[in-house]
Amino acid sequence: MPSARRNPEPGVDAATPACRTLKKYPNRRLYDTLHSCYITLADVKQMVLGGEAFEVRDAKTGEDLTRSILLQIILEEESGGVPMFSSTMLANIIRFYGHSMQGAMGNMLERNLQAFAEVQAQLVSGQAPLMQNLMGSYLEQSRSMFEKMQEQMVQAGAIFPGFPPKR
Repeated sequence: MPSARRNPEPGVDAATPACRTLKKYPNRRLYDTLHSCYITLADVKQMVLGGEAFEVRDAKTGEDLTRSILLQIILEEESGGVPMFSSTMLANIIRFYGHSMQGAMGNMLERNLQAFAEVQAQLVSGQAPLMQNLMGSYLEQSRSMFEKMQEQMVQAGAIFPGFPPKR
């Protein structure tokens, strides 16, 4: 019987049933508690692609390792085939770590990706006539978020001389 989620995401009720739990053992193997078997990162990727909710916990400490596993999958994807992120983009993301704008950057990327996914879903569902409006809305939303972020960076520069870093 599923237990209540330990650390619900913002907006998720704490009484929501737990998602599928994977345990990570010191030998780097992942154990699926639902199906009582070991799985691979490729299996976890399929869970992500299928929209299945899951969490990865350290088998010994119970620490949440979900983000670490997702980053591993991204690293594997970036290493093979055609990468999604350019070196410049990755360097720019790294530059935001430890700065006052780190949270704003994460929020902006998350909202932008969500808006893009919504536009893509509309395209896939065959609602092409709406695409022009959706793309315009998506681009306007992206521009607006970027302008707000730039404004916050200018304000941060007044407080933290030398930020943002000059190129």
